[in-house]
Formats: sequence, structure tokens, C-alpha cells
Amino acid sequence: MSSEDAVGPGSVRRTVGPLGDPETVGWWEALWRPFWVLPAVVVALSVLAGVLLPLVDEHLLGDVDYLFGGNADSARSLLGTIASAMISVTGLVFSITMVVMQLASSQFTPRLLSGFLGSRVVQVTLGVFISSFVFALMVLRDVRAGGSPFVPQLSVTAAFGLVLASVALFLAFIHHITDSIRVDQVIDRIAAHTVRSLERGSAAEWDDTSAVPPSWAQQPGPTLTVTTGERHGVVQRVHYTGLVECAERAGVVVELLTRAGEVRHRGQPLAIVHGAHAGDDVAEAVRDAVGLGRERTLQQDPEFGLRQLVDIAERALSPGVNDPTTAVQVLDELHRVLRVAALRPDRSAYLVDGRGTVRVLDRPPTFAGMLDLALDEVAHYGADGLQVPARIDALLQDLELMARPEHAATVVAKRADLRARHGGRHAGTDG
Repeated sequence: MSSEDAVGPGSVRRTVGPLGDPETVGWWEALWRPFWVLPAVVVALSVLAGVLLPLVDEHLLGDVDYLFGGNADSARSLLGTIASAMISVTGLVFSITMVVMQLASSQFTPRLLSGFLGSRVVQVTLGVFISSFVFALMVLRDVRAGGSPFVPQLSVTAAFGLVLASVALFLAFIHHITDSIRVDQVIDRIAAHTVRSLERGSAAEWDDTSAVPPSWAQQPGPTLTVTTGERHGVVQRVHYTGLVECAERAGVVVELLTRAGEVRHRGQPLAIVHGAHAGDDVAEAVRDAVGLGRERTLQQDPEFGLRQLVDIAERALSPGVNDPTTAVQVLDELHRVLRVAALRPDRSAYLVDGRGTVRVLDRPPTFAGMLDLALDEVAHYGADGLQVPARIDALLQDLELMARPEHAATVVAKRADLRARHGGRHAGTDG
């Protein structure tokens, strides 16, 4: 590639397709990600309010007509009732949450649980319920009868307000969990996230006709294999910009041996650095650019969305469930995703610096790979039915008509392969 084709000094790009760097997560976003953080903050605020509001009642407020007007005994009775009722309802909410998680795990796929636990509706509901219990107990200790009676009117009224908020949140929680386990909502949500992952990037980034793509061939010279070291887990992110900039500074080419969604164990290779002489700094930079975690994410791994959809279809087609209609619904969403992929060229494996020099060799997902992942297992388990083969055939016919020429050839080959494997049941017509 000539210097005129370069974007400019210091720029980093993929020759076809978006660069795909993971979005930077600041400390504020990272702080709120764990499930327990928001409920814990709500409870802490209720404890603080349980300390301060009785002081406001005692030193700043007198009798206020529109606040709680009962005596100490009625205040104690009300607060005790609130405390006992809210802890019981909190236990019920926890039980419902566990049952829904178990149901979603067994009926759909365990890979949906992280999204359910990340729901703010669930977190806020649990936080407010526990807060109502804690706040009622905090206020109850300040109610006094006898010689110097004291009834914190504002605090008791606030406790009653928390009960009303809890009722509203309980209704929202019930709506949320019933909606979240509906199969059409589940598969639509997964497909929507997958489509967003595939559609990232501008039209210029996806333009595969504007320049001659670069090429790279391994030359004789020193190489360095970079391993995971003591780490292990699923590849969740690859920071491509950092890799290209590091390779440019060191004058090397980094050939990745893994990609997002793959599992890497201790000491397993991550990349090969070609032309590395002083390899320690480059090796650490490459290792730091590959983030490992406990579970797959959709950010750089659109195949994970397909994997979840296929898992749901397979469970629907299992003998214990025998629900081909759900499998067809999943195929509808797979069709939606594959149409997006079929209209775009495959992402280039070459990442270049500002001068157009290849610095990183990637292993991006391809349309052929996504087509295999989306259809092979569903076609295998649904081969003996009537609905699934017909829907797969219609899906492939549509893709063949609207896909890019290179992808249309892949679709034709897939139809022929399924026809050969399943005796023509997946190809009612020749399109």
C-alpha cells in the first residue's frame, strides 16, 4: 500500500471493517457493575436517613398536621408491622429471583444469567425492600413513650412512603421478570445486541473497494511467542490500537493466535511477534492488550450472540422439551442477524499503522463461520421435524438472493452441504 493510501501519521485502522477496540470503561462505570453495589448503596442511604431524620424531627420540626399524627404506641405498631412485612416480602423477592434464574438457565441457556443480574430493576427493587426494613428498625429505636414521649412524625411518614415505593417496585419487578423470561423477548434482546455488534463502524471503514488491500508474508528472522503467563480465562477483549502502536514502535508484526470468545489457559500461546529482538517489552504489551475474564461478552464477539440463540434452539428441540416452534422463532432471529452479516464484507485480518504498514494480523469472525455456527447444530437436531428444515431452507434462499456475491457462494455451498447431509430435507427447491 502506498503512502497516499495511509490515513495519516499515528493513525491506526483495519483495512476493511471497524477497528473494534473495546469501549473504555471508567472507574465510575466499573464501580456500579457488580450486582450488590446498588442495593448496598440504597441500604446505606436508608441507614443514614434513619439516623438523621429523627434528629430533624426532634430539633427542627414540631407537630405537623399532614405528617403521621399517632402516638408512640401506634408509631411502634406501624413501624414493627412495616419491618416484619418488608423482610418477609424481601425473602419472597429473593426467592422469585432465584426461581427465575433457575428457569432461565434450564429452559434457555445459563449464559443469560449475567444479563438478568445486571438489571437495574432487580437491583433497585431488592435495595428498596431491604432499605424499608432497615429504615423502620432505625426509626423504631427513637420512638419514646412515658415521661418524655417522642414520635418522629417525618420519619414514620417516610417509612410509610418507602412502603408505597416498595409496592410500586414490586409491581415493576413482577412485570420485569415475567417479561424477561418470555422466549420472544429473550431471543429478540440477544439478536438486537448481536446486530449492534455487527453494525459497528462507518461506511468508510466497511468500504472494501477504496484501496488495494495490503498483504503480508512471514520473512526469515527472529520470532517471539507470547503466552498467557500465569493467567487463564476467556478472551474478552483485544486492544488493537495498543497492539498496532506497540508493534510500530518496535518495528515488528504481531500475529494473533486467538480472538475474543476463545479460552486460553496458563502458558498457552496468545501471539507470535515477528522480528522481535528485544522481546520483553513487546511481550508484556501484547499480553496486556489481551484481556481475559470468566465469561464471554458480545462487545468484540458477535458469535457469542449466535451461540446463545443456537443454545436456546437446541434446548427447544431436545426430546424432553420438543418445542420446534421456539426453534423456528430462534431461526427467525438468526435470519435477522445473518442478513446484516451477509450485506457486509468480511473484516480484514490486516491492521495497519498510519503509513499503511501491516502491524497486526487478526483472526476476525467470517460470514462463513457465522453461517456454520447459526445453522449446523439446529439443522442436525431439527432434521427429523417439519418446521425447522422448511425454515432453514427459506432462510438460505433469502440469503442467497440478497447477500454479497462472495457470501452468496457460501450460502449455495451451505445449502448443498445440508442437502447432502440430510437427504434433501433442507432444500425443498433449488432457488
